Amino acid sequence: MSLPPEKASELKQIIHQQLLKMDVHGRIREVLAETIREELAPEHQQLSTEDLIKALRQRGIIDDVMKELKFVTDVNGTERTLAPKPSTHFVDREPPVLKKTNIDPTRRYLYLQVLGGKAFLDHLQEPEPLPGQICSTFTLCLHFRNQRFRSKPVPCACEPDFQDGFLLEIHKDSLGDGSKMVDATTMLSISDPVHMVLIKTDTFGETTLVASYFLEWRSVLAAENGITNVAVELLGVGTESKVSVGVLNIRLEMYPQLNKTLSSEIISTQFTLERQKTAEKERLFLVYAKQWWREYLQIRPTHNTRLVKIFAQFTMNLFKPTFLHISLLCCGRARLCCLDTSKISEFYIFNILNNYLTKEPYCSASECCTLCYEAFIVQAIFGDCEDHANLLCSLLLGFGLEAFVCVGTKAKGVPHTWVMTCGSDGTITFWESLTGHRYIHRPINPDDPPLVEQPKPLYPYRTIGCIFNHQKFFGNCQPSDAVELCVFDLHDESKWKPMSGEAIKSVCPPGATSSVPPFPPLCASTIDAAVTSNEIEVQLRILVSEHRKDLGLSTVWDDHLSYLLSPALAAYELERTTGVTAGNEEFQDSVRRAVPDGHTFKGFPIHFVHRNARRAFATCLRSPFCEEIICCRGDQVRLAVRVRVFTYPESACAVWIMFACKYRSVL
Repeated sequence: MSLPPEKASELKQIIHQQLLKMDVHGRIREVLAETIREELAPEHQQLSTEDLIKALRQRGIIDDVMKELKFVTDVNGTERTLAPKPSTHFVDREPPVLKKTNIDPTRRYLYLQVLGGKAFLDHLQEPEPLPGQICSTFTLCLHFRNQRFRSKPVPCACEPDFQDGFLLEIHKDSLGDGSKMVDATTMLSISDPVHMVLIKTDTFGETTLVASYFLEWRSVLAAENGITNVAVELLGVGTESKVSVGVLNIRLEMYPQLNKTLSSEIISTQFTLERQKTAEKERLFLVYAKQWWREYLQIRPTHNTRLVKIFAQFTMNLFKPTFLHISLLCCGRARLCCLDTSKISEFYIFNILNNYLTKEPYCSASECCTLCYEAFIVQAIFGDCEDHANLLCSLLLGFGLEAFVCVGTKAKGVPHTWVMTCGSDGTITFWESLTGHRYIHRPINPDDPPLVEQPKPLYPYRTIGCIFNHQKFFGNCQPSDAVELCVFDLHDESKWKPMSGEAIKSVCPPGATSSVPPFPPLCASTIDAAVTSNEIEVQLRILVSEHRKDLGLSTVWDDHLSYLLSPALAAYELERTTGVTAGNEEFQDSVRRAVPDGHTFKGFPIHFVHRNARRAFATCLRSPFCEEIICCRGDQVRLAVRVRVFTYPESACAVWIMFACKYRSVL
């Protein structure tokens, strides 16, 4: 088919621009020189066009050009080019189609391929799943320089079939690297590891943290062809941190290939210097911490029994200063449009934690000094109250509040961790991640006369030993460590013994190498709230109908009444997250209009942080009020149910369910 002259000229211009963008001419010259030098037989004095095309095809240059030149025909029959799609850094849990990513040839990338696993002996007897059968799955999560990736779920097996590739951008504009093409020497100074987290999802949708590994990728800088293969042995977490879980086969490849590689001796020397530098900083801080602790004990002998945690045991049996896991976390508008206030952030932490409280953690909840990396919390949705207090404190610091993590006890001396904020007017507020509640602290003055009315504390906390954030650490040196008697005047060193800010900065100053990975970015929810709400509602209707059928009762649904319940559920979530009550009068008026004279209306709202309809229904039946509605008897009984799902980052959600009925009483 011949093209009009203007179309042919336009097509030539598009191809020419694309060839310039990909620097195809330069790549052809490199291939030509390499082919003449290495592949041309001695008896040949000339290189034919066919030989050059064959060499270009073998190196994938022709395929790259054709992939970039994509043409589609619109409804009018004219041809146009498609704009390149932006690269994606976070794959959905079950993506329908794998999409190819456009590569900027002016940037440097690390292509990490996972080529299967082996020796996962816990699943040695795992039967091979049948087609369509629901089975337990492995998912591999990666975090590298503010980029996050997630593999496709694969069935749990002794040799899990991981076949995924991740394109990691070495330098990011957001990290101040600009748009320059980094060389091997510059990349050698980038000490950020690739943090790999393996999680397991069972047939009920519950997730379990399996292993974590920090992959040192810079060994690829010494590979002659820019490709190296690594066998990664994954170890367990917590008490099983020395037990092998399995082995992953990893291939690392630099793109574009390096013009000049480094020697293995240079890379080994760099690793040694980094370890020595980190170890020396930690040694000096340990010396200072011991001196600080001796001074703290000299103030009062009873300080020896207070919960002052300077160091904490993290996963993989690493002991690090507790404040290293606090950082100023700003969520960003594009990713977390729903975390706009500090109170909503608190309920987000509450949703994450309570969604998985029923699972047995890898460490005892009473071990207040055992923490896990934030990547475990965010990517694997895992952790205890200590971990979530760190995350909540980081979010509140990002909102500009003066926030601290508090270490103390609850009733019966149970160790506990919560968050405290200091207002500019001196108001002290406690934030509880387990319940989403906030408490205003008003200290009791034991020297007041007996007739003076003292404030009654509403919070569950009994004692407090220390508070800290990413820049400060204070030990409680007041005569009593009872929370209700504590005065939080942090400038008074007779009440709170501070740790040197310079000593804290020396362990991990901004921009310096740290043995603790940075906070991973939070990702927007992948849950479709409308679709999920409808699915849960349909399942609940089936469960209610079956339950009433077992009781010998018929079921008639009132769709209009179900619809009228929606504003109430939205108002409940608004009040829960912001404390603002709205729309109550309008809801009551709409119900009055929908319920005829002589009829009775009953409603029961309930909140969940999971999406399991059967589990929610079983919980509702344990409430006598809800059971009365579901098992309602009378004349002209009409039932209604409404479900609203409110999504939060990392696919956490708040699920509101309301059962209702209207009927005419028969005396």
